[in-house]
Amino acid sequence: MAIKVGMVSLGCSKNQVDAERLLALIVHDGFELSVDPAACDVVIINTCGFIEDAKRESIETILEFCQLKKSGHVKVIVVTGCLAERYRDELVREIPEADVVLGIGRNFDIAAAVRKALKGEKVAEYGEKEDLALGGDRVLTTPNYSVYLKIAEGCDNKCSYCAIPLIRGGFRSRPMEDVLAEARQLAANGAKELNLIAQDTTRYGQDLYGELKLAELLRELCKIDGFRWIRILYGYPERVTDELLQVMATEPKIVKYIDLPLQHANGRVLKAMNRAGDYASMVALMKHIREKVPGIALRTTLIAGFPGETEEEFEELCRFVQEVRFERLGCFAYSVEEDTPAAEMDGQLDEETKRHRAEVVMEQQMNIAFETGRSLIGKTIEVLVEDYDYDNLMYVGRSAMDAPDVDTKTCFTAARELHPGDFVQVEILDSEGYDLIGREVEEEAEELE
Repeated sequence: MAIKVGMVSLGCSKNQVDAERLLALIVHDGFELSVDPAACDVVIINTCGFIEDAKRESIETILEFCQLKKSGHVKVIVVTGCLAERYRDELVREIPEADVVLGIGRNFDIAAAVRKALKGEKVAEYGEKEDLALGGDRVLTTPNYSVYLKIAEGCDNKCSYCAIPLIRGGFRSRPMEDVLAEARQLAANGAKELNLIAQDTTRYGQDLYGELKLAELLRELCKIDGFRWIRILYGYPERVTDELLQVMATEPKIVKYIDLPLQHANGRVLKAMNRAGDYASMVALMKHIREKVPGIALRTTLIAGFPGETEEEFEELCRFVQEVRFERLGCFAYSVEEDTPAAEMDGQLDEETKRHRAEVVMEQQMNIAFETGRSLIGKTIEVLVEDYDYDNLMYVGRSAMDAPDVDTKTCFTAARELHPGDFVQVEILDSEGYDLIGREVEEEAEELE
């Protein structure tokens, strides 16, 4: 009887792609995959270790499966991902129930490690971060019509609050021919929405080719048949070039959407974060992007409560949110990450103050988002069908201004049967909170076979 393997993957989409590569290695070695990790012989927990809440979730998940192991439901527990890479000795020492702990540089050894553990061996292996494969086969955990494509790994930005360079190593791009080959494979498998990811997508190619190559990569991706939407996630404001904006404005397959985590708007705070810019330059850049790419949806992520952030600096951040009026925005309370420069800074704020400031920003953004939704009433937008809500008898999907999992949903009725992965034209009739309500415009309906 085949050994059943299940996986729980936590954290970001970049970690999710790593998980899909791990699953492919497992399948190639003859194991059987199961969608129910609790009913498996082996469970792989692909952890996140980015901020405190993510680390807590990872540890709680590991401990949950340790209980299942004690009760005989699971034979082998494997811990991979960022937490395994960052807290090597601590995991082995504090959670002895974990049979395998693999750093990211040993992901390629996952199947052999599982086989050793099934024989009763304890395995703890770590390689160089740069040994993490940038390409390779994947077992998709997303619907085949909407997929992620990782174009680079690691980061050189060295933001003072961020542990990613410690966990993932320096920035390294995938060769363009490798990226395009995987993109063609994904398209052949039915992918219609391609979401480009990296720690810094806008830096793509600089290390390999001596210049920024994201714009060129996008042009080449647009030549591949099958893609309807190509989306850029996790960019860096300093590397948003006019060439990139020109490609976004002129290539119909590239959605008018860009995710630029700005983190703050006050110049002193940004400098303390080891990031460039200030209020005026950030406002100017957002205005410039909107001028060059009319109708673009801007998404950003902000940090409230950074060490030393004064009330005045926080108020400046709030003014920035009000002035720019991002279509999509998330704000997080600053999380102290050991071994980062920010963790040693003076002026650490208490947790209540940090949480309160993040909540204030999100309340502001909620009002902006609700107004944005109301402004779409009466307009017709293209929607990617994702699901059907049997309780409300409506289809559920996303517009081009909404990335998977993190943004707004569009709920709508249709007079015909639709399927996940279809593209339809939806007239917006109302908005409820963040979500849009509408109906398919049948005479304009368009479906990709």
